[in-house]
Amino acid sequence: MSTALVQGLPRAVLTVHRAALLVWGAFVAGTIGWLVWLNEVTAERAHASASPFAALDYSDPTGWIATFVCYSFLAVAAFAGASLVGRELESGTARLAWTQGVSPTRWLTAKLAVPAAALTLGAGALVLAYRWGWAAHRDLMHDNWSYADVFVARGPATVAYALCALAVGALTALLVGRTLPALGLSFAAMWLLHFLLEAVRPHLWPAVTRTSADPVVLPHDAYLLREGGNGERYVATYHPQSHFWPLHLLETGIVLAVTTAVTAAAFTVLRRRTA
Repeated sequence: MSTALVQGLPRAVLTVHRAALLVWGAFVAGTIGWLVWLNEVTAERAHASASPFAALDYSDPTGWIATFVCYSFLAVAAFAGASLVGRELESGTARLAWTQGVSPTRWLTAKLAVPAAALTLGAGALVLAYRWGWAAHRDLMHDNWSYADVFVARGPATVAYALCALAVGALTALLVGRTLPALGLSFAAMWLLHFLLEAVRPHLWPAVTRTSADPVVLPHDAYLLREGGNGERYVATYHPQSHFWPLHLLETGIVLAVTTAVTAAAFTVLRRRTA
């Protein structure tokens, strides 16, 4: 096997998927720039305005940024399933590469490693920027850390979901071998994974339960699970702010475990496909 050919695989991936990497870089840079503008310009205008609706000029865009950052993994899944792997399998480009001295295993390793590095760096930068932006002007916001998109965007789960989407896209493409079905299956699989983890999220760490003869008044940043009362006794079950990191890191660990399993499955399917 030609050493130069193997070493050139990452460069080839960068060349073939340069447009997608540029789009990802533009998304990261644009989102960070938008956050800086909102916090350095829009927030100051909102504080200086006498209008009760001025805060919406800051809070609404900041909320949309959380949504974009959180659910960016869906675009990654579609790209990985359709363009990164699916298109090359369907067109025969991958098989051609395998006959030119590049083993299927090395081919898939390069296909995953280069985007994984870009995703880790970009998503990590987004998390740091969003954590700064989200905490800067809490008086103008009406959300808290328990919101599904805010929860993911404020920590390494953003990176974990992106890497998992990359692995899921590769696996679905290897299983179906066609671009459009792989795109749809990858997108649906990642949406389902996030939906399931969002449903079990409150139960990943023991919640706090408070009882009182009066209605329970919780901190404004509490993650309320349930509350009730009968006029004589009131009960509230919630996660305080201090539970963010235990919950977040446990979910991140689950997603990374799924990523590892799916990546191993992708290599297994590839070996069987090319045996």
